[in-house]
Amino acid sequence: MAESQDESEPLLGRARGSSGRDSPPRGLLTCSSVQVGPGAVALQDLCINQAVVFIEDAVQYRSIYHRMDARSMWLYRWYYSNLCQRTLSFTIFLILFLAFFETPSSLTRTADVRYRSLPWEPPCGLTEAVELLCLLVFAADVSVKGYLVGWSQFQKNLWLLAYLTVLAVSLVDWTVSLSLLCQEPLRMRRLLRPFFLLQNSSMMKKTLKCIRWSLPDMASVGLLLAIHLCLFTMLGMLLFTVGEKQDAELNRERLTYFRSLPEALTSLLVLLTTANNPDVMIPAYSKNRAYAIFFIVFTLIGSLFLMNLLTAIIYNQFRGYLMKSLQTSLFRRRLGTRAAYEVLSSMQAGAAPETAGVRPHTLLQVLQKVQMSGSHKQAIMEKVRSYNDVLLSADEFQKLFDELDKSVIKEHPPRPQYQSPFLQTAQFLFSHRYFDYLGNGIALSNLVSICVFLVLDADVLPRNRDDFVLGILDCIFILYYVLELLLKVFALGPRGYLSYPSNVCDGLLTSILLVLEISTLAVYGFPHPHWKPETLGLLSLWDMTRLVNMLIVFRFLRIIPNMKPMAMVVSTILGLIQNLRAFGGILVVVYYVFAIVGISLFRGTIVAPFGNSSLAPANGSVSCGSFEQLEYWANNFDDFAAALVTLWNVMVVNNWQVILDAYARYVGPWSKVYFVLWWLVSSVIWVNLFLALLLENFLHRWDPQNHEQPSAGTPEAVYLVSEELMFRDILEEPGDEELTDKLRCHPHLWLCR
Repeated sequence: MAESQDESEPLLGRARGSSGRDSPPRGLLTCSSVQVGPGAVALQDLCINQAVVFIEDAVQYRSIYHRMDARSMWLYRWYYSNLCQRTLSFTIFLILFLAFFETPSSLTRTADVRYRSLPWEPPCGLTEAVELLCLLVFAADVSVKGYLVGWSQFQKNLWLLAYLTVLAVSLVDWTVSLSLLCQEPLRMRRLLRPFFLLQNSSMMKKTLKCIRWSLPDMASVGLLLAIHLCLFTMLGMLLFTVGEKQDAELNRERLTYFRSLPEALTSLLVLLTTANNPDVMIPAYSKNRAYAIFFIVFTLIGSLFLMNLLTAIIYNQFRGYLMKSLQTSLFRRRLGTRAAYEVLSSMQAGAAPETAGVRPHTLLQVLQKVQMSGSHKQAIMEKVRSYNDVLLSADEFQKLFDELDKSVIKEHPPRPQYQSPFLQTAQFLFSHRYFDYLGNGIALSNLVSICVFLVLDADVLPRNRDDFVLGILDCIFILYYVLELLLKVFALGPRGYLSYPSNVCDGLLTSILLVLEISTLAVYGFPHPHWKPETLGLLSLWDMTRLVNMLIVFRFLRIIPNMKPMAMVVSTILGLIQNLRAFGGILVVVYYVFAIVGISLFRGTIVAPFGNSSLAPANGSVSCGSFEQLEYWANNFDDFAAALVTLWNVMVVNNWQVILDAYARYVGPWSKVYFVLWWLVSSVIWVNLFLALLLENFLHRWDPQNHEQPSAGTPEAVYLVSEELMFRDILEEPGDEELTDKLRCHPHLWLCR
């Protein structure tokens, strides 16, 4: 019992000579206080396990402020295991995905109210049971997090407190839903579900904090936009008011766009996005060309100056976002490795402070237990073994983990060795880059032939087409692709061929093309003039041909790795995905919330026209360019999937005034508030935010100083550097005092020195 009690206490003591309030509790056993006996072995194992956890925190950029006793560390490592984290991620995905199946269900072929059939609605209790399982997982998640950080830290953590509150409200709402037999008009918990996604991502939390910092500056530009809109709205109302002498064109301008103050404000707001330009100007401009000055000046000030000024302000606020994020990540890594060093160095009993250090064999024991990339672990262990029995200082200990910032470039397997001179020559030819260039030329000619036939057969019905020539060409090109694959496998070897990602994609598409071509020939026979057989099986000959040609188009992407500028752009974009995932997640959250609100407000308001048939464009009862004439019936909020698509169409702002006008007529003028708020959040704030961060990442990645490559043959040439190492000259290394002060603030750790 004594040993278990000791393990539940903080392990390491405060600095020698410190005040009594900083001293460890009486009777506490530190790593060096017990030198013999079972207690010493248990404490040494505890020290090693603590160092393992600290290093894993450093590898994953996690906070080290959590419990450090043996039971808590076991629970902590289990919580951050791949199985547990993937289960939590799947649970978040599942509870968000329920919106597609809950009432109103999205399980219909189309969202068009004229043709949509009655959807399948799940029985009461089915989706609720799945939701309850998800909520129980979240309850276990918040319980584990609360236990690991401790009650005092839990009370200070606003995200954990909000997590607990959202979970409690969701459980209460779930209970009310079942008691009402799933007939309640509003489910509050559906609005709260995106919070589970937010709280599980530290990057999303940082992004929200940066957005909050930017709101005051964005609000100032928003106020300027509001003043600009109001001023020109009043000018427009005065300018296009019909006087005593009736003017047909001015009257049409007023009745169409400036009938009332709200309609005039809406027309100019839409003009700010250029969605109704030049429609809004044409009636007045047709009467007098001088009226164009009003609209041009409005567009210049609003769209070209104020909107771009908003982008500049957001970019200025987020210009250092990437650096701040990398700086925080660097500090967490340094703090975790320094904590591991302090724990391991405290195991040296009786060592003077100036001779303190970590034994290499002790660190090797720790590294054996650490969960990290195999290549990183091997590189660090090789460096540790080079020290033999020399104690590692704090600086040397930190430098060992610089290997985490590097990714070892995979070396391609050796090529097969052939004895025959003929085979050696063939291997040289088919592994040369010019052979790749030849394949790219063949793929380009195949793509050109497809384009030619698409142009020639654009106005020909599928039943009247003669697919003889195209079928022959497809057979020839696919045979070449298969031959090219086999020759590359011969030259590089199977393992060498698969070591290139481009070859893997190319080989997969070629294999699928071969299977489809063989299936086509087996079902419809070999191509011949007037080759138009009847449909056999699942796909017609035309469908099979289209599928083959689509795969050929995708296969043409193989040219990207062979074009350095294009390859650099693609690699940069792929590298940006990791940094922009947080912003994609926030967009998902915003879409989800607005879709649920839209369903609650507008569900069932868009009804099919009488007779459930399309209104003819020539129908005099429908104005040209209206919601009905354009047949926008699928843009509704009758289910979750339809709401997402409608919100996307509004965010793009192309013809979004049509949707605003339709819902103002079907629901009421107040509906414009919803769509304008969505436009502000999505198109103004989020799109500008995305653009600012895209510029930030590209400017740093394309800076020539950040792309200096090591010379070939040097040890550094076998590594790909991460962002942290790429910007290491910009980032500020935390000092020893700063790290030590942070460690002294650890609620579950006591420093020996």
